[in-house]
Amino acid sequence: MRRYGKNPDEDDIRVRPNRKGNRPRTNIRPKHEDASEGLVLTVDRGRITCLIEDRTVTAMKARELGRKSAVVGDRVAVVGDLSGAKDTLARIVRVEPRSSTLRRTADDDDPFERVVVANADQLAIVTALADPEPRPRLIDRCLVAAYDAGLDPLLVLTKSDLASPDTLLESYGAIGVPYIVTNRDELADGSAADRVRERLHGRMTAFVGHSGVGKTTLVNALVPDRKRATGHVNAVTGRGRHTTTSALALPLPDDSGWVIDTPGVRSFGLHHVDPSRVVLAFPDLVPGTADCPRACSHDEPDCALDQWVADGHADPARLYSLRRLLATRERREGD
Repeated sequence: MRRYGKNPDEDDIRVRPNRKGNRPRTNIRPKHEDASEGLVLTVDRGRITCLIEDRTVTAMKARELGRKSAVVGDRVAVVGDLSGAKDTLARIVRVEPRSSTLRRTADDDDPFERVVVANADQLAIVTALADPEPRPRLIDRCLVAAYDAGLDPLLVLTKSDLASPDTLLESYGAIGVPYIVTNRDELADGSAADRVRERLHGRMTAFVGHSGVGKTTLVNALVPDRKRATGHVNAVTGRGRHTTTSALALPLPDDSGWVIDTPGVRSFGLHHVDPSRVVLAFPDLVPGTADCPRACSHDEPDCALDQWVADGHADPARLYSLRRLLATRERREGD
């Protein structure tokens, strides 16, 4: 039985009144053209601290972003109360396109990627030469993640007063990764920070490394007015204690660049890595991949890189280094 007549527009159709007096829902979202641009400094339990002009503002993700989240280093559009006053809360309504995304997975079998930082252009891999012992496999994995994300790697070796860096540096000589070697005396007198700061000028650099290597100590030396808590190495396990629990972006003095201190990592899964992106960090080998079979792993019998090197187009040590890095996707850090 029809409730209404043939004409659905007739005047006697009853319309239920809107008691709340609000507008009906719509799928059309505001464009927020007047939103202010901010830089995400840190994220803590859903609260996002942003730098807007010369003040910090606490914000939360707006509903229209859906599952898209903001991470440290993101450029975002913010609306609402932008005063930065206590107990005020703004809204992030848009995450701008990223120039780079440093990602990792919990392990190599985990398909879920975790974004570490966004928009960085350099990755400082901090490792101690002793106390705790260096973990070359973790360094290799960080290098692969940097190449995959398009970041320039920088190797920072600490505690050279306890052990020589020569053996470790020899294994990375063919890759040509720039490096800085520091010791505790140089950290104390500030000379180590001065040398590292030269490498960071004008760049956004993310610092990664496992706990206890002196990463946060170095960041504190680089940005002396923003001290973060530091820990110590457990004498029994030889591992450091996690003291940095969330990533934090800090401006270098005189606004000469940014450093992002990240929590210590004990694993760096590479499930997401595409070998074709890693090989781009070896420009002398890239032309040799033209004759590789489709989806070549660059470590199989039909790989064209073997003939490319045999013909004298590249140093065999470079191909060995590439394959060693790519093999880290199949081996865990402790293997």
